[in-house]
Amino acid sequence: MIRFEQVSVRYEGVGRPTLSGIDLTVPEGELVLVVGPSGVGKSTLLGAVSGLVPHFTGGTLTGRVTVGGRDTRTHKPRELADLVGTVGQDPLAHFVTDTVEDELAYGMESLGLAPDVMRRRVEETLDLLGLAELRDRPIATLSGGQRQRVAIGSVLTPHPKVLVLDEPTSALDPAAAEDVLAVLQRLVHDLGTTVLMAEHRLERVVQYADQVLLLPAPGAAPVMGAPADVMALSPVRPPVVALGRLVGWDPLPLSVRDARRRAVDLRERLADVEPPAREAPADAVVAPLPAPAAARPGFLGRLLGRRPAPAPERPPVLDAAVRIEGLGVRHGRVQALRGVTLSVAPGETVALMGRNGAGKSTLLTTLVGMTGPTTGSVLVGGLHPSRTPPRDMVRRVGLVPQEPRDLLYADTVGAECAAADSDAGAPAGSCRALVSELLPGVPDDVHPRDLSEGQRLALALALVLTARPPLLLLDEPTRGLDYAAKARLVGVLRRLAGAGHAIILATHDVELAAELAHRVVILADGEVVADGPTREVVVSSPAFAPQTAKILAPRQWLTVGQVRTALEASAPGGPAA
Repeated sequence: MIRFEQVSVRYEGVGRPTLSGIDLTVPEGELVLVVGPSGVGKSTLLGAVSGLVPHFTGGTLTGRVTVGGRDTRTHKPRELADLVGTVGQDPLAHFVTDTVEDELAYGMESLGLAPDVMRRRVEETLDLLGLAELRDRPIATLSGGQRQRVAIGSVLTPHPKVLVLDEPTSALDPAAAEDVLAVLQRLVHDLGTTVLMAEHRLERVVQYADQVLLLPAPGAAPVMGAPADVMALSPVRPPVVALGRLVGWDPLPLSVRDARRRAVDLRERLADVEPPAREAPADAVVAPLPAPAAARPGFLGRLLGRRPAPAPERPPVLDAAVRIEGLGVRHGRVQALRGVTLSVAPGETVALMGRNGAGKSTLLTTLVGMTGPTTGSVLVGGLHPSRTPPRDMVRRVGLVPQEPRDLLYADTVGAECAAADSDAGAPAGSCRALVSELLPGVPDDVHPRDLSEGQRLALALALVLTARPPLLLLDEPTRGLDYAAKARLVGVLRRLAGAGHAIILATHDVELAAELAHRVVILADGEVVADGPTREVVVSSPAFAPQTAKILAPRQWLTVGQVRTALEASAPGGPAA
């Protein structure tokens, strides 16, 4: 169905080709998973199938890509629309209408389908993706995950023969992700649809793939084969595979079910070992950080259309504690939050979890003052965010939104970093050092728009972290990040928490919460339904438990790293010997 013949893609100003000598075939009716480190060319490969590369992205494509016999060099994306459905990493860039139902119908209208066919397919898609209650909602009022489901639904309704999906589950809660993957499986198995999908959260998808296509490094030759075979040599791997490699299981398990069957001996080896617990500091007294010369406008300042004036000396990190009492927030007819009571101590990392639309992002925007409480109270560092001038709030809280482009406006990575250092009053090179830690190998002269989605997110994180805000808010911080980049991010955030910074993550990444969070707070329909130590909350939740916890339940092991440490300590000659 899809054929690559010696395909290479090179972008202007980039020293090496992003793709080089790609020669492979994707059969009809298979789900092929594209994996590899961030920035390796996965999105470029997908774009070559849909025709976006090079017709819209620019660059030079050599070789030949055919889809259903059509050459993408001579057929522009609109001439492939009846054959190929595409969803990119940014759902907002996908939408052309204002409401959910209109968006689902738009692609079919463009193809001239009969009204009765359009109506039936819209209803089917609303039911398949759990969107029925959102059919009349303006797209602008949806959460990031809800928008992602709408974007996927809009390409399903025309019934294309090929689906090209770039990070389709990155903004979805675990249950919604399973629903979407179940729909894709039905399309593959029952209708013979060919699905080419890039995804970093391999723990969600690798067990569903017929084949895995690994891009090991920029310009390197791809490796394509059975999922277990490719995972055995892949530099990126889900926890279930990492655990299998740690204990020597062969063949490697791809699902929790397979791993549990093989884990009887491992559970016995760990029976007398107590899983470690991460305890947040009960009290933290941290010296004030240096006062910056001026405030970076940031996401909040740009939304308000102003550049904050220079601010007084930043308060001590101790003032960054969050206290929320009986918080309620209403958006028109939608009650986004109701009766939320929550406190976060300095040095504590809290993961906000819950299904799409539960109110996580609304809670974050309330903490920076972008959204005012309808009822209750919010205090950040002793201030009411919605009643405090932005120039004062940006000294106390930093927000990294779901869309990193909202923080990026310079022409190069180097210029972004120089502005971040200047605005934060940090020593020259501080931001660049963070970028190098989070994004090894990214040069100063590259334009942010030429980075992958995950790389742009890591750059936005570095810009905000340069100012070392006492309170750091991160909305889906691992979208587009591979496992190595996520591990680097965890290291940075742990150091900040250890220095007394309070951190709140709104995330669907259960593996990140298990690795980093002291506490997990679960929201449902705008209310707090669980709040406690991470291992107590997630292990008891089928939806939010990490893979290691599911494999080794009922013991409260959360990560492969914990298991590795325990096995090394108990081994002859190990630390415990």
